[in-house]
Amino acid sequence: MSHFALTVSLMLLLAFVGRLSDASEEGLTQQTLFVRGEGGYNIYRIPSLIVTPRGSLLAFCEGREAGDSSDIDMLLRRSDDGGKTWSERQVVWDEGKNVCGNPCPVVDSDTGIIWLLMTWNNSEDRDEQLHEGTGKDTRRPFVCHSSDDGHTWSQPMEITEGAKRDGWLWYATGPGVGIQLRHESHKGRLVIPCDYTDKDGFGSHVILSDDHGKTWRIGGTVSGGANECQVVELRDGTLVLNMRMQHNGDGRRGLATSRDGGETWSELVLDATLVDPICQASLIRYACSETDEGDVLLFSNPAAPPLPGKTKRERAQMTVRLSLDGGKTWPFARLLHEGFSAYSCLAVMPDGTIGCLYEGGETAYSEIVFARFALGWLKTISLEKQDSQANE
Repeated sequence: MSHFALTVSLMLLLAFVGRLSDASEEGLTQQTLFVRGEGGYNIYRIPSLIVTPRGSLLAFCEGREAGDSSDIDMLLRRSDDGGKTWSERQVVWDEGKNVCGNPCPVVDSDTGIIWLLMTWNNSEDRDEQLHEGTGKDTRRPFVCHSSDDGHTWSQPMEITEGAKRDGWLWYATGPGVGIQLRHESHKGRLVIPCDYTDKDGFGSHVILSDDHGKTWRIGGTVSGGANECQVVELRDGTLVLNMRMQHNGDGRRGLATSRDGGETWSELVLDATLVDPICQASLIRYACSETDEGDVLLFSNPAAPPLPGKTKRERAQMTVRLSLDGGKTWPFARLLHEGFSAYSCLAVMPDGTIGCLYEGGETAYSEIVFARFALGWLKTISLEKQDSQANE
């Protein structure tokens, strides 16, 4: 990045910080929302966090009996005061012992409706059977919605016919969040990041709705070993898809771009900065209002270095990063949790502070924790400063 571009970006960031409320002076606060073995579930996994049209926070997750293909219910806790207090657990979807998981909500700002995309499978089918296509059933996408700011939810409706191709085996919505496009060329479109497997291996894709959630269809796909993904829209309308690399990643995240609203995607490339322990991650654009300009992005994932003598990274050291240039560089990063950690989901709250709902604790899946911090807290330590301190 040129000196001029960096100066402009820093000025933009300072303008963002200057608009924040008194909360911008606060440091990091954290509270545990879900604890393994409590509340009738053996484990809680797959966090998703979104801000409602009225400014409340919705924290989704899976309440599990055991692993990825077991008795799984979709759960929700709500906060109406910026994450200070939370409601009791609410069951959004429970279908006996089957899997009701992979939350990926999106807010339609035109209608005020919150759409929640999820994935179902028969819990008698093991993961390997679902990837091989040898199970009793298959993975199927569903959608439900809330018209009252997330208080109540419609009965989930299956959308497999339009959202899953013949020949796809495994399928997953998100997990994380979807987006609504703001650029004029595709304004109003809902975009949900997803992934699949077929006979050639792992891939990422998006599903799209151009009629405010009434119908859903498949957009572009990215093959080559990509898996769970998240998507952001830059101010020029370009979409960036950031992907977990199940294969061929060499410890890095995958990236692809779209200039047609997600209909097609560029060739997959690997990001030089964003490390990947083969795990889901969160990516959002920082915006406090509809008039915000600039491509300030936030990214979170477990970013521990490889253990000595090993190439594979552990799921540990939940880290939040900040980019001022649409993800070309990531000059700021701070730790949320030093120990084991895994999946996460970021959200920008109405006062400009940032929330991160993430898995962590004594093991990577002991708890789901809500962290809250200001942009100013995140930008106090640059990567260059951290590297300098580490070498002292």
